[in-house]
Amino acid sequence: MNIPLFSVNVLFLQSILKDLDMIAVVNIAGQQFKLSSGQKLFVHRQEANKGDKLNFDQVLMLIDGDSTQIGAPTVSGASISATVLDHAKGDKVIVYKKKRRKGLEKKNGHRQSFTQIQVDSINV
Repeated sequence: MNIPLFSVNVLFLQSILKDLDMIAVVNIAGQQFKLSSGQKLFVHRQEANKGDKLNFDQVLMLIDGDSTQIGAPTVSGASISATVLDHAKGDKVIVYKKKRRKGLEKKNGHRQSFTQIQVDSINV
């Protein structure tokens, strides 16, 4: 059986995409995320409490099996509903500045605040 490697990879990818639920590319706080239903992810801090429901309506693209909808700039009527799971801080980032021969040394640290969400559903 001489099947080219490329065709095997394409068939494999097609089988994976058919098994997946609907996929959406959404803009959350200035960043784009590729989401599917049930996925957990960290986004920049949202003003919501644990257990609150969030709706994101800036859906840029929807993929459902073989059909694809691309927004101009967003897909009309599409939204993502998610639940806030937790608030957390990221790892500390150290910013160190030094100018040689001047005696100038500055050391600052920063921890970014994140919100963990779980995607409940993709609404069209």
